[in-house]
Amino acid sequence: MTIKQKNNLIAEMIALLEKSIVVDEENPKPQVFDVPKQTIEMLTVKECSQVISGLSEHTVRQWVAQGLIPYIRTGKGKSGKILISKSALLKYLSSAA
Repeated sequence: MTIKQKNNLIAEMIALLEKSIVVDEENPKPQVFDVPKQTIEMLTVKECSQVISGLSEHTVRQWVAQGLIPYIRTGKGKSGKILISKSALLKYLSSAA
């Protein structure tokens, strides 16, 4: 994930948070309203290759390294697990076809 992509993701998160918090002028305590919950299914590299027939783990890792698909790395350094949104993976595959 490039720095530009990270900054865009952070900006989107901030915009979503700003929409969900309202501050009353007389009561400075913020009131948080319910935001519709979205379930995001995250897949490991191995799970990506299992979901899509014919897709190898090596190819998924190459896409991540090239910044073609967004991902999150859990843990520290290169030993952390790579998680990819299932919807982002499917979106990339449909646009690449």
